[in-house]
Amino acid sequence: MCGFIQRDTGSPATIALLNEVGLQGTMPLFKEEALQGDILNFYPAFGGNVEKRITNLIVDHSNTIHPTWWFDAKINGDNIDLGKRTTFNARNLDSSYWQKAITRRRGIVVATAVGESNLEGKGKSHYLMRPKSGALLLGAVYRVFSNGCFSCAVVTRPPREDFSMYHEKSIPFFLPHDKSAINAWLSNEDSSFVNDLLANPQIYTDLEVTKVKTFKRGEAISPSVLLPASQPHC
Repeated sequence: MCGFIQRDTGSPATIALLNEVGLQGTMPLFKEEALQGDILNFYPAFGGNVEKRITNLIVDHSNTIHPTWWFDAKINGDNIDLGKRTTFNARNLDSSYWQKAITRRRGIVVATAVGESNLEGKGKSHYLMRPKSGALLLGAVYRVFSNGCFSCAVVTRPPREDFSMYHEKSIPFFLPHDKSAINAWLSNEDSSFVNDLLANPQIYTDLEVTKVKTFKRGEAISPSVLLPASQPHC
């Protein structure tokens, strides 16, 4: 599960990463976003709150959208109503429910931290994950409604052994910091390259993992540990 995303809009790492992966066309949009505030915290739209959006979700090399973070939705006048199906993450991509989106509506979320939770005793432990340097790219899917609204889900994949202590059921689908990979993902073509990325989820940058009271405040309740980037697979 990926249930929290943070973006430090004032961090030079965001702009540097966009430049590194060939997304220079979106830079003006992120620079404009930085004028609105330094830290943006994104949460799924539990309770049917359509205002819970992920801003500047990249849909091509020069455009972004601001979708509600909950895929299941339907038009209601000039807005959308959210369904009860829990769809802030897209995990079971073999399901027909996700097929159109994963082959035709792929996007990218830029983040400087993500939050994961795991069961512990009668409650949950919360882990804030920040890249040791730079920023993160997360794969997402989205819907376009005829009234101009959008909804989205962050793609997750089956768990890796090195990630399962932070979430036992899934890992966020991190995207490589590589121009060819980003081009393939945004091409919305059903390519073997994209299928291989989805089948072999990786961690592309060292992550500093901190157990926290809450994601927003980031108050540490234990020392941070390093979750190293994955070794390249053959």
